Amino acid sequence: MSLTISNNSAVAAASYYLGKNQQALQHSIKKLASGKKIIQPNADPGTLSVAMKLRAATTRLVGARNNVQNGISFLEVQDGMLQTAGRIVGRMAELKGMATQDPMKSAQDVESYDNEFQDLQVQLHQISQQTFNGASLFAQYTTISGSTGAVFKGTGTQDHTISIFTSSNGSAGTKISIHKSALLSALTINSSTKASAAYATTGNAAAAATGTHTVAFASADTSTVLGLSQISLGTLDQALSNIAYLRAQNGGGMSRLTFSADSLSIQDTNIRAALGRIEDVDIAEESANLAKYSILTQAAAAMVAQANTTNDVALMLLR
Repeated sequence: MSLTISNNSAVAAASYYLGKNQQALQHSIKKLASGKKIIQPNADPGTLSVAMKLRAATTRLVGARNNVQNGISFLEVQDGMLQTAGRIVGRMAELKGMATQDPMKSAQDVESYDNEFQDLQVQLHQISQQTFNGASLFAQYTTISGSTGAVFKGTGTQDHTISIFTSSNGSAGTKISIHKSALLSALTINSSTKASAAYATTGNAAAAATGTHTVAFASADTSTVLGLSQISLGTLDQALSNIAYLRAQNGGGMSRLTFSADSLSIQDTNIRAALGRIEDVDIAEESANLAKYSILTQAAAAMVAQANTTNDVALMLLR
């Protein structure tokens, strides 16, 4: 092999490998520092695209889960109001019994019961107007800004419902509709019992003649309330039964939302695991690569220095 000094191929080769090893060493350092397997788009464009889509899906799932949790909170507040309404109707039935079935009560006692009975009707109406963060808890109409009154257990669209999207696909995915209970309608009873003499004196001759009339247990003010003598215990029992139905309806919606929240949590966990398998760096493997390329870089640097000493041989021959 000839000895030359114009071109040192050994130095060129050693410098090439030094550059490659140095680049690989820097990549390993970046991967370990970031914790990501893909640090440059050109490393794996297809995998990077999949990772971006999965990351966006997890963001949307978090939003959907928050919506579901807010829906559960809405139903919990609504159920609390329904529970209070049920207790009020129960108290009204108690007042009816004490006012009509206790011979020890005087006319003044009965009047006191009647005053409380009327005040409770106003309180029931106030409950039906309660809101949750500005949104009505109970349905007054069949739509948000409609004019058709909500109907308790009516046919077709009976009350106002709220749709909650329960997937990462938004409106194109699954949804759950929860009811804004028709409390006012549930407290309006079409009684088929015989009209009382007191009811007949209110001027509703048709109701007195047919033996049917409408009893509303919620009133905006005391001018439209009913007295104890104008209702029966059976009508109060029906109102209480209607409220129990609304609570059951509320519980069904809450159950569906709870299952949906659990499903979203599981989906989020699984998607995050898939995302981790795609883009998270293997620390053990990359640590081994870091050690390997560190040694190779030092070795290549040493070989560049060693290759540069070959010119000393030529100088020795020229002496």
